[in-house]
Amino acid sequence: MRGKETTQAGMLCLVDMETRVPRDHPLRSIKAHTDPALRELSLVFGRMYSTIGRPSIPPERLLKAGLLMAFYSVRIERLFCEMLDYNLLFRWFLGMNMMEPVFDHYTFSRNRQRLLEHDVAGRFFSVIVAAARDKGLMRVKSQLVV
Repeated sequence: MRGKETTQAGMLCLVDMETRVPRDHPLRSIKAHTDPALRELSLVFGRMYSTIGRPSIPPERLLKAGLLMAFYSVRIERLFCEMLDYNLLFRWFLGMNMMEPVFDHYTFSRNRQRLLEHDVAGRFFSVIVAAARDKGLMRVKSQLVV
């Protein structure tokens, strides 16, 4: 029997994003490694921002957004912000709920610049690499002597 297309939107929809992301999705293991590294850098982030003024995009989200952009070949901040509006996987990875507004692409670009100025991305990847070494997730290539 042919199904009917429903055109009426639901009045209420509860979505548990944790159940929408498959248990074996590669971003789950990446998130498990990045979140502790970002918590370790919390004091560094605190020193980068003023205690007054409007709240900014959390630096943790900026760094994780950079990972998503690299993993999914999104080269333009404007496109990433558009994708973030409807991509459940991206929202889950960044710790955003469904109702939370997406970043403004201009603000996103400006705040990423702040991370570069403070070399936070370098520190972030240093912490990730050190954790991977400690857990035996990396192999060190032997030096070839000629």
